[in-house]
Amino acid sequence: MTAADQGATPAELGALAADIAKEAGDLARRRRREGVSLAATKSTLADIVTEADREVEQLIRDRLRRERPADGFLGEETGAERGTSGFTWVVDPIDGTVNYAYGVPAYSVSIAVVEGEPEPESWRGVAGAVCAPGLGELFTAARGEGAWHDGIRLAVTTDTSAGALLGTGFGYDPATHDGDLAMVRQVMSMARDLRRMGSAAIDLAYVAAGRLDGFFERGLNAWDFAAGAIIVQEAGGEVSRLELDAPRPMVIAGGPEVHERLRALVSGAADRM
Repeated sequence: MTAADQGATPAELGALAADIAKEAGDLARRRRREGVSLAATKSTLADIVTEADREVEQLIRDRLRRERPADGFLGEETGAERGTSGFTWVVDPIDGTVNYAYGVPAYSVSIAVVEGEPEPESWRGVAGAVCAPGLGELFTAARGEGAWHDGIRLAVTTDTSAGALLGTGFGYDPATHDGDLAMVRQVMSMARDLRRMGSAAIDLAYVAAGRLDGFFERGLNAWDFAAGAIIVQEAGGEVSRLELDAPRPMVIAGGPEVHERLRALVSGAADRM
């Protein structure tokens, strides 16, 4: 069953995702100004969950319950809820919570809507929005409609003759750091330089905008990359998940050539680890 069959086109769902992301981003920015109240920790002390995470996700859920009550929901803070429409909204209320807690503006609200089962390997992306309120930016995409930022259509880079500018991230568990750094050493053979901004959703949006040539990171959850993947794909890029049976699967993204080179390097490194 398609978006049109459910009374909404991908463009309409994209517009809704963008509107909710902007409202949620405004709330996140306002709460940051008022002072972040640390609520709990995730897997390690550094991976901070704030009250703002929960409040922002609740705002998104409330909007979707009013406007798309038959749709499912998969959120970082409140988990999964199946719907009856065949659509699921995949939400990270604040991607980059450590940046957020420290006052670094590279954090984002990530909202995607997908068709099919709420599993990345089986769903089909419909639309997505990544709002970076601290940076004053909104990236959007809808299937067949392209990817956009400030009214400008986005396109991934195709010329990396000087080397690829790559984005990445590291897990918070110290036990994973050696493996992540080994992967960096392997991938640097194709790199011009490396950026580590702290929000995978922003990294992916930057790939779509040509600000990064490619991206790779282990251990991302579905809500970390769902919207960004749609934006990259609609900008002409490719996104893959590799090593799906591993404890921390790899996500890679880039223009077709960079994506293929990353795939080869990542796969080769995994064979030697």
